[in-house]
Amino acid sequence: MDFHHLADKALAGTTLSRDECRSVLRCPDHHILELLSATYRVRHHYCGNRVHFHMLINAKSGICPEDCHYCSQSHISTAEIERYPMVSMQRLLEGARKAKEAQCRRYCIAISTRGANNSEIAFLTRAIRHIKENVDIGICCTVGLISEEKAQMLREAGVEQLNHNLNTSERYYSMICTTHTYQDRLNTLHAARRAGLQLCTGAIFGQGETEEDIIDVGLALRELAPQSIPINFLIPFEGTPFAHHRYLRPYDCLRILCLMRLLNPAQELRVSAGREVHLRSLQPLALYAANSVFVSGYLTSSGQGYQETRQMIADMGFELEETDEHANEQA
Repeated sequence: MDFHHLADKALAGTTLSRDECRSVLRCPDHHILELLSATYRVRHHYCGNRVHFHMLINAKSGICPEDCHYCSQSHISTAEIERYPMVSMQRLLEGARKAKEAQCRRYCIAISTRGANNSEIAFLTRAIRHIKENVDIGICCTVGLISEEKAQMLREAGVEQLNHNLNTSERYYSMICTTHTYQDRLNTLHAARRAGLQLCTGAIFGQGETEEDIIDVGLALRELAPQSIPINFLIPFEGTPFAHHRYLRPYDCLRILCLMRLLNPAQELRVSAGREVHLRSLQPLALYAANSVFVSGYLTSSGQGYQETRQMIADMGFELEETDEHANEQA
């Protein structure tokens, strides 16, 4: 397969065929650099050499009624994690200041829940207004399944993006969660968009999905056209149903990242949870596809610190961009 031909198609706005998607996922190990080179042409066309940092705070942990099999915070999980109610407004503000100090483009506030209730939304909107008065930083929230009305309240408070991942293909969704559906997730994303929020939605790979599931979710993301696409790799927590899933090979992760970029050429593609343990020493190569990274940890797991990540970016010849000036280019 001529991977530069696929890059030409992506740059021309043409969707890759399923056979072409399969060729990316089946790229021989000895051709992986050719695939990365072709993908980088697309990444560079839309994103230059810029990389954006994002930092996450788990504002309410481990108190969730859902049974998402990958999640250490679900009600069926016995994983040894911190469990606590909503943190204070001061703690949220401190997190925003830390994210700003780390030169993050956006501060992501997450709570464990099926869907934020009225009192939680009221608290978050007050906290977000307080953050906006004191810290110049973009805000993203992930608050479970919500209505257009609640999404509108978040937008009016100063939230720019709502994170709510598709997580996997529609076909495979019932294998990772039974307490809500793939359509429930789509409904939340559509409600957020109607409320004027930008969308941050991606997937988790390494959950036992097939090659066809990977292609399906990539095509679904292309159709949805969110502003940001976080790509996560399963961290198999002890105490969850997926505890014994195998880690992906670094080249598998790179193939997936390349496919997501070729299918979604203009989007902010973020290499997210699991990057440290799945990509290992090949983490820097992810930047040939991704133009965004999470730093300093995830919901219930630690991660590479922002200073070390900044050094990795500099060593690769990329440029860390702090400002949000490009956030609306693809809106």
